[in-house]
Amino acid sequence: MTFPQSLHGIRVLDLSLNLAGPFAGQILADLGATVIKVERPGAGDPARAWAPPAWGGEGTLFLCANRGKKSLALELDSDEGRERLHGLLAYSDVLIQAFRPDVAERFGLTEALLRPRYPRLIFCDVVAFNPESEAAGRPGYDPLLQAHAGLLSVTGMRGGEPVRVGTSVVDLGTGMWGALGILAALRSRDQDGHGAHVRISLEDTAMTWMGYHLQSALATGQTPEPMGTGLGMICPYGAFPTSDGSLMIAAANNALFQRLCGALGLDALAGDPELQTNPGRVAHRDRVEAAVSAATRAFTRQTLEGLLVEAGVPCAQVRTALEVAQDPTVQASFLRAEPHPEIDDYRAPALPVVIRGGRAPAGSPPPSVGKHSEAILTALGDGSDPWALFMES
Repeated sequence: MTFPQSLHGIRVLDLSLNLAGPFAGQILADLGATVIKVERPGAGDPARAWAPPAWGGEGTLFLCANRGKKSLALELDSDEGRERLHGLLAYSDVLIQAFRPDVAERFGLTEALLRPRYPRLIFCDVVAFNPESEAAGRPGYDPLLQAHAGLLSVTGMRGGEPVRVGTSVVDLGTGMWGALGILAALRSRDQDGHGAHVRISLEDTAMTWMGYHLQSALATGQTPEPMGTGLGMICPYGAFPTSDGSLMIAAANNALFQRLCGALGLDALAGDPELQTNPGRVAHRDRVEAAVSAATRAFTRQTLEGLLVEAGVPCAQVRTALEVAQDPTVQASFLRAEPHPEIDDYRAPALPVVIRGGRAPAGSPPPSVGKHSEAILTALGDGSDPWALFMES
């Protein structure tokens, strides 16, 4: 059976920039919604120029968050641009915007101004900091929120400097929560007929990712330390060296620890009375990790992985992005291809959801700035529904 286009017929106006809001819009497009991305004429979304690396003239960060959309170039600083925007809003189900409060006010894009005019609209407001935060109103970027919420303090090697998580987890997570909030609001509208204001913040997302670290701090009164690839409450659990790279090993209970020791010939470690429980191994972490590391260095990644898989010990090779992208299984099942006017071998990561045994269709590639402007503006000028142009495409 094919992946259900559950949001077919839902019309999303995406005014957001950079990554968090656009990622929310892309999720909705993958689920079948028709999404029109509104951009400033000329340069468009600033993320287009966040390069190198670029692919087909567009920054790869932009490419990862804008597939399946139509692009309308519109100058919202002009009366004409805002009038055309309202022409689209009259037919829209969802509006996603991420302007600073003062800019949203200037453009007339606040909940207070829009709700009387569009009572059924789902208005998704993407902000950096919550209004009650001491940092409210300040601009927010992913690493700033990682710092603000403490993520940098628990990332990196023990005793080292703070390290940013190597992907934009706060932005991408905020986009995910935004899509989830919009889906909930649409469901609520099905029940009562009323629109809703959905607020998502980078701050809330970052705090959510810190969940068990915050509870640990509350429970102990102590600050969790960075653990590199490890986890403070489990040992051995982390990336261990091999002759040609590293292997992540997760011996998360007593039975797995015994299997690991058996596979590596660590009989003395397995029989040590101080190491028979996880709390004991955590207390003697340095000794356990040193012994395991000494043993794993004798193997290649692949050989060690095969040995531990056969022994029933959870493990995985630490792979580079290029290794992952070139993996035949990843290419076949997760990287989706769609014809692109500028990129012969364009592929993009799929929506990570499988329904009825299928993944969402690849969708159209991210559009060039204003690619669909003429068609949309012509329809508005004729007084017809511009969304109808795309509902079956």
